[in-house]
Amino acid sequence: MTSRPVIALTCYVESARWNSWHEPAALIPESYVRSLTEAGARVVIVPQDAVDDLVLDRVDALVLAGGADVDPAKYSTDPLPTTGPVRTERDTAEIMLYRGARDCGMPVLGICRGLQIMAVADGGTLHQHLPDLVGGDWHREAPGTFTEHGATFAPDSLVARIVGAEQAIVNSSHHQSVADPGTLKVTGWAHDGTVEAAEDPDARFVLGVQWHPEAMITKVSARIFSAVVAAAREWVAVGRPYNGVT
Repeated sequence: MTSRPVIALTCYVESARWNSWHEPAALIPESYVRSLTEAGARVVIVPQDAVDDLVLDRVDALVLAGGADVDPAKYSTDPLPTTGPVRTERDTAEIMLYRGARDCGMPVLGICRGLQIMAVADGGTLHQHLPDLVGGDWHREAPGTFTEHGATFAPDSLVARIVGAEQAIVNSSHHQSVADPGTLKVTGWAHDGTVEAAEDPDARFVLGVQWHPEAMITKVSARIFSAVVAAAREWVAVGRPYNGVT
């Protein structure tokens, strides 16, 4: 049996209820874990911790999960009234993990907020309230729901190669989006120009998607998770090279 790569999956810290309990919890929708496990990975859930990024020494890839709005202070901007309660400690921890993963050449996948963290960490900025920009709420008709729409991908980009096409139906649940990707390259767009994917074409595997593949039961979603697991397995097989150099 081929050894399963170990993938670090970031998570929420939120007030939660289960059985007789109601208290702060480190949690993640099980669909993330199931999607990665079915793709062949062993998942380790990593709560926020801004002390150091040494957990990366024990894992083979990093997946940045969705969640709350990124603190505008992280990209030197004042918050708008539409920006929700932020999770600054999580922002700090995930930016540190992302930069550490980039430094060591580790495969990275960002999902929704994860893409936004990647952009901010790489020097970019966000649109704080997308409906004001595009004139509608078709990227999230209501909190806690997903909206399906089309996306177009740059020819021969990583995301297009993974999806197997230059167009696909994706699902959204966000009111913020990438304005400036920083050093990343935008390779996917919605019909209104909203950034749907960004990547580093010079890296082994660094990809962020604005949609939620873990919440879609489609070939497109399965291919996203299979791709990051395959990249992790390949990175281990070649000796975990530091930024491409063994």
